[in-house]
Amino acid sequence: MKNILFALVAFLLFIPPMHAQKFDDLDKSPMDVKFIRDHDNAPMIRVIYSRPQKNGRKIFGGLVPYGEVWRTGANEATEITLYQDMLVNGKPLSAGTYTLYSIPNKEEWTIIINRAVYAWGAYEYDSEKDVLRTTAQVETTAAPVEAFSMTFQPTENGANLLMGWDDVYVMVPFEKAE
Repeated sequence: MKNILFALVAFLLFIPPMHAQKFDDLDKSPMDVKFIRDHDNAPMIRVIYSRPQKNGRKIFGGLVPYGEVWRTGANEATEITLYQDMLVNGKPLSAGTYTLYSIPNKEEWTIIINRAVYAWGAYEYDSEKDVLRTTAQVETTAAPVEAFSMTFQPTENGANLLMGWDDVYVMVPFEKAE
């Protein structure tokens, strides 16, 4: 019995101490990914972005100033990958990974596709790296959107990218280039 007790005490003294694991709190602007495939199930477009919350703040013309380049979300700038050559609002864009910036204004946004990737915010935005600029009309949402959100709406030959927050949204059409 003494040998068993001695072995148990020795075992407990020499095993590594067990500690509770400490994980980081949830991000205030969680990352999200939206992905769409075409009718043939081939990958078409993916966006990776962070979702800031309204939290009672004035968004456009307040937190997000009108007329200034915005990362189109929070944290890292929004990344967009086209798996096929596309027409963005009628303008050609080659398959590849880009950063999606925008310049919100009251009645329309300028949508910017930029070849710089892995950017934090819009702090180092360089217009020399723009590969496409287009505009999108601002529309009113049916209900307020608490967290900045993106989604794809399938179309016959591509998809519309909808971006909305607070009480507004914009729609950017993407069509397969053929």
